Amino acid sequence: PKVTLVYAEVNPLDTIVGQTGSHFKEKVEELSGGSVVVDVQASGVLGSENDVLDAILGGSTSIDISRISAFALTSYGCNKSKLLSIPFTFNNRAHFWNFANSDLAPEFLNEPQELGLPVRGLFYGEEGFRHFFTVKPVATIDDLKGMKLRVSNDPVMTGVVDGAEQPIANYKSNAFPEVANNLILDGHTLGAVQAVITDNAWGKLTANQQAAVMAAAADTQKFNADLSETAENKVLEELRSSGCNVVDVDDKTPWQEACAKVIKDNTSDQAELYQKLLDMKA
Repeated sequence: PKVTLVYAEVNPLDTIVGQTGSHFKEKVEELSGGSVVVDVQASGVLGSENDVLDAILGGSTSIDISRISAFALTSYGCNKSKLLSIPFTFNNRAHFWNFANSDLAPEFLNEPQELGLPVRGLFYGEEGFRHFFTVKPVATIDDLKGMKLRVSNDPVMTGVVDGAEQPIANYKSNAFPEVANNLILDGHTLGAVQAVITDNAWGKLTANQQAAVMAAAADTQKFNADLSETAENKVLEELRSSGCNVVDVDDKTPWQEACAKVIKDNTSDQAELYQKLLDMKA
């Protein structure tokens, strides 16, 4: 049977996550012999990440797959996912990919199933470390004192805030340098993402189609790993050459110390599992 799966993506197709969605579509259609078609609805036309999650977890069948922040399911009871958003968990990209390609990763991806939520994880990805960008120049963590910083999933720059935080590629694609041309590379968290498919959609697929979807998911995870680093390096070079004030952070110790209580408070109930994540550093 021919099945069409609607894939929700909040960012445009030319972003890292947009290109990741397009790659997944191509691989699913190729590996399923065209019997599974993926309809990628990008640029948030189906609603925000939270809107989409609320809908599919509430039983809506109009969306089959959603690309979400890896920790978006935390507010729905997925505590393991919370660990992926703890500041300074991952030293670098290689550290995250050591986790994403490990035997531990499925334990995180399958957590919604264990909790009885009607979705299952397909693959991991990332869109780079998140950094602060500000209206006024900053050189150290002390310069952020007293500033109002927006930290939502999709920060909207207004005169109300002094800065916000995003992965580098999103910072540029959203034209934030036009209003906040100072980027300090503190890398407080990694923009880890995942794709989830609803149980309803999964149930429509034959065993062969399910296998094709999972094979496409594994291929897409590798694609994202290569794309994200390459794209980010290119964007960072463009930002520097266009006059953006890019500040490198050579010593992250003061930043880590400032987050120490937050880290402890949010990992103490899963200390052993969190240590496993830390031990995967490259």
